[in-house]
Amino acid sequence: MNNWKILLISLIILSGIAFPACSSGPNVDWNLKISGAVTKSLDLKYQDLVKLPQTDLKEILMDKSIGEDETGSWSGVKLDDLLKQAGASTDFTTITATAADGYAIEITRDELKDAIIALKQNGDWIQKSDPEHGPLRLVCPQTPANRWVFQLTEIQINK
Repeated sequence: MNNWKILLISLIILSGIAFPACSSGPNVDWNLKISGAVTKSLDLKYQDLVKLPQTDLKEILMDKSIGEDETGSWSGVKLDDLLKQAGASTDFTTITATAADGYAIEITRDELKDAIIALKQNGDWIQKSDPEHGPLRLVCPQTPANRWVFQLTEIQINK
């Protein structure tokens, strides 16, 4: 067999191994539940979220209550898409977002405009770049960052 054929076959095999690993995200054991005023409660694994269409939010101001404000970019799944998938009530007023440590905050519908469940911050997987605050973060560009929730585990839809 010619050397170029061996090289071509090797590249095809390697690309089949390498590219899926790049697009699948880090190996994370994490679930996000969506419940409350929905027709179908969801229990999504981290890898389920990685496979969904991703949205980029560029140059988002993190208006912090402590420390210097920052501007950054975030990538993740549109919250609206997940709410539609769960059949969220069309007249919900708020959500309650809960973190792994039990912290919970109620966020109004207006504050959720353009919100995403972020998996990446500034192009890097949150789980790898900031594991203390990962792997999922609710990013709400219309509200100060102290109302965003890191280590997000559940979203409850409230009427």
